[in-house]
Amino acid sequence: MMITDELVGYLEELGKIRLDDGEKVQTKNDLQKILAYMDTLNELDTNGVEPMSHAFGNENVFREDEVQPSADRDLLLSNSERKKDGSYMVPRTFE
Repeated sequence: MMITDELVGYLEELGKIRLDDGEKVQTKNDLQKILAYMDTLNELDTNGVEPMSHAFGNENVFREDEVQPSADRDLLLSNSERKKDGSYMVPRTFE
């Protein structure tokens, strides 16, 4: 695939950016180098290599939910100056 001026213009529109002429030339060259590198990677022999979604093995690190005792509500609320119906009262942020 060749990077054309039209493609750079299209990408400019998609990104809602404006590039001057020098930046357009640099972008065109950079994108061409990226594609050339991808072609190099496509030449690698990947037969027998298992596809993976991540470079590191992922394991489920979640644990089962277990009901455990928590802090005493009255003890926690004892530090508050203002409380109502078992909750902290805070100043209103809007009307």
